Amino acid sequence: MNFKLSEIVGHMKPSEIRELLKYATSNDIVSFGGGMPDPSTFPKKEIREIIDDVIEKNSDQALQYGNTAGLDTLRAELKKFVSRKEGIETDDDKIIVTAGSQQALYAIGRIFTDPGDPIITESPTYVGAVSAFNANAADMIQIRMDENGIVTDEVERRITDLEGKGRKPKFIYVIPNFQNPTGVTLSLDRRKHLLEISENHEIPIVEDNPYGELRYSGSKIPSIKSLDRNGNVIYMGSFSKIMSPGLRLGYIVSSEEVTNTVNLLKQALDLSTNTLSQFIAYEYLKRNIIDRQVPKSIEIYRNKRDVMLASLEKYFSDVGTWTKPEGGMFVWATVKGDINTSKMLMSAVRKGVIYVSGPAFTADNSHTRSMRLNFTFPENEKLIEGIKRLSEVVKAEEAKISNQAENKI
Repeated sequence: MNFKLSEIVGHMKPSEIRELLKYATSNDIVSFGGGMPDPSTFPKKEIREIIDDVIEKNSDQALQYGNTAGLDTLRAELKKFVSRKEGIETDDDKIIVTAGSQQALYAIGRIFTDPGDPIITESPTYVGAVSAFNANAADMIQIRMDENGIVTDEVERRITDLEGKGRKPKFIYVIPNFQNPTGVTLSLDRRKHLLEISENHEIPIVEDNPYGELRYSGSKIPSIKSLDRNGNVIYMGSFSKIMSPGLRLGYIVSSEEVTNTVNLLKQALDLSTNTLSQFIAYEYLKRNIIDRQVPKSIEIYRNKRDVMLASLEKYFSDVGTWTKPEGGMFVWATVKGDINTSKMLMSAVRKGVIYVSGPAFTADNSHTRSMRLNFTFPENEKLIEGIKRLSEVVKAEEAKISNQAENKI
């Protein structure tokens, strides 16, 4: 039988990261590809103790279907958590728990956009956001970034231009802290300007903050949501980087209208987020394990970041440039020559190193000379060896391009 699939399937494209994971398990490969935490940062002992307690005392609830909006006790703890960590004041019924922040991204795209509707994103932006927004057939209008984050003057000009054509964007999506994939942090002035744009044009901001707790240097900058006085910001958080990605827990903090609408969508998607995972997250917050665990992760990741940056300086400085993130999980490297990193990828795999090419983080296949490098997963020795191998791949690619150019003469 030839199945006739929906038109929206044509807007989806496979994730380069998912395709690369089949190589990541090989001991011969240094993987800078997936945005995976170091397993040594997982609070294994504490999670085991929590699970034992939950099964003993709350198994009837923890193993049962749950409330679509999320466990009441978890939402109460999340309310305190975002107030304490981000200065966000909210109510329990303005929080909804999702199956990872990826589900939150898909849900926001689904409830706000019809096919073809424009939305504003950074360029480049998170590959999972590209997938989620493509799955909703949104028209991603990508705005360039510099060392201070998305260029908000260009955001304003583009919105004005779109509105003049009767195409008002449905929302502005940003990752302000240690952005994925660039590692860049949005400056305070631009956060304020973005909020001003949102208010003047009545366009909501979707603030995605999975990495905010992972700061290794510099000073914390207030979240956009904490500066919001008119309910314009939809805030997204995740447990994947501060506890464990395998538990698949994220959350949205917004207005009741938004959370109630996401609730309706979740009733069609999964009925409720994993109940046992929610009990674990609740105890993780309630027992303040998070305040003991995250500093350990920061110490490990700060060292790994420094190792990668030193390796780039030693081996990569003659072939490319790179960002220097104050936190998070990623460095964004750009080669100097006329090299397409997508076309170079299989050469890198054969050399024993993996990255994610720049076009994977775009809607228009731009940033062809760039790549995202994850420093949190590989061991220090592999970080050094991987950058060395990557430099050799780039130099070999430069030589190949040079030879091809000479042969044409």
